[in-house]
Amino acid sequence: MDDRFMKERPVFPLLISMALPMVISMLVNSLYNIVDSYFVARISEDAFAALSLVFPIQNLINAVTIGFGIGVNAVIAYHLGANELERADRAASQGLTLSLVHGLVLAAGCIFFMPRFLPLFSDSAAVVDLGVRYATVAFAFAPVISFGMFYEKLFQAVGSMRLTMIAMLCGCVANIILDPMMIYGVGPFPEMGIEGAALATGIGQTLSLVIYLVAYKKRPLRVRVRRKFLRPEGKMARRLYAVGVPAALNLALPSILISALNGILAAFGQAYILALGVYYKLQTFLYLTANGIVQGMRPLIGYNYGAGEHARVKRIYDLVLLMSACIMVVGTALFLAAPKWLMGLFAEDPATIEAGATALRIISAGFIVSAVSVTSSGALEGLGMGTPSLIISLFRYTVVIIPVAFILSRFFGVYGVWNAFWISEVVAAIISVIVYRRCVTAKAQ
Repeated sequence: MDDRFMKERPVFPLLISMALPMVISMLVNSLYNIVDSYFVARISEDAFAALSLVFPIQNLINAVTIGFGIGVNAVIAYHLGANELERADRAASQGLTLSLVHGLVLAAGCIFFMPRFLPLFSDSAAVVDLGVRYATVAFAFAPVISFGMFYEKLFQAVGSMRLTMIAMLCGCVANIILDPMMIYGVGPFPEMGIEGAALATGIGQTLSLVIYLVAYKKRPLRVRVRRKFLRPEGKMARRLYAVGVPAALNLALPSILISALNGILAAFGQAYILALGVYYKLQTFLYLTANGIVQGMRPLIGYNYGAGEHARVKRIYDLVLLMSACIMVVGTALFLAAPKWLMGLFAEDPATIEAGATALRIISAGFIVSAVSVTSSGALEGLGMGTPSLIISLFRYTVVIIPVAFILSRFFGVYGVWNAFWISEVVAAIISVIVYRRCVTAKAQ
């Protein structure tokens, strides 16, 4: 597979060809999140509440595996762009070893932690029990998730976006099909309830991994995992973690945010915690779609920067910012036009629907401006600048929104929490512009 097309083809069609498969994948992934939550909500309101409380830890697992995968992706893409093939092989080989370690540690640690975590946010024994049952099954697949993410980022680093689209689509579609069958006991499957939802997710993730492994075995790549490079080396491991750790923290910050907001909202009633849970399911349609564009951008920016094509780097960034903003315009219109209908997909209680509809209208005020921080953070990761990317995310997910939500809730009740979202997006966008310009200017000198 010749990856030199990433610096030779015209930028706009190249970006479309790289981003479109990932956008499609992210849309299907978003649909899976919605469908999975829909079927769990049909079990009971307690089941959906349990899923909402488990979500931060589930997001933490995804953050670690995806974040480290981004580190592997950035380092491989840079060395390929610089035509340093042996170093690219070292990055891939050691990335595989470290991904296995991450998966095993996450599975054991998170399963052990959940019975102690859930009672912090719910006094309901039923909710805690459902959450533990779901998490025990779902988190057992953490090694599969970690391996799958490694291969996804490996193929993306060489520009093979269609394969990653196919693998993700197959996994998500399998999950969507298996969800009702395993939850309710359809066909050959017994009725497994909330454990069925977790098992369906794990099977879908395993299918994606199998597709990656078969493709890796069958397809020639310029970068390969080699046995002689499997043992982690200090210098290469530091490079992988230099991007991977900040990227993982970027993705883990929403878990901290959700847990903090759940603690604030608990004082006002479970309906508001449910409303927040529904919002985070719905917003995946927007932010996962934008993330698909960012995934298409990362290897292009890294590759072109490694090849010294700085003008192309700027052009790629500008196009991704415009495309992300367009997605957020659509999301804003949808959240303003049909918030009650969206809430009604997951809740039946009129008070919960009304509370959630108000939340969606207010929070959507920050969607469009958030395109700046999303694009800047992703571009910095692609350039191998993990720490500046983390600074942007810290302002977006913790430094501003948590204290603002807490303070405003004391004056304006739950409405203060919802308004904290758009306030933090505005501040994060300003910080993003400053950080990105300074970093790119310094890098070019």
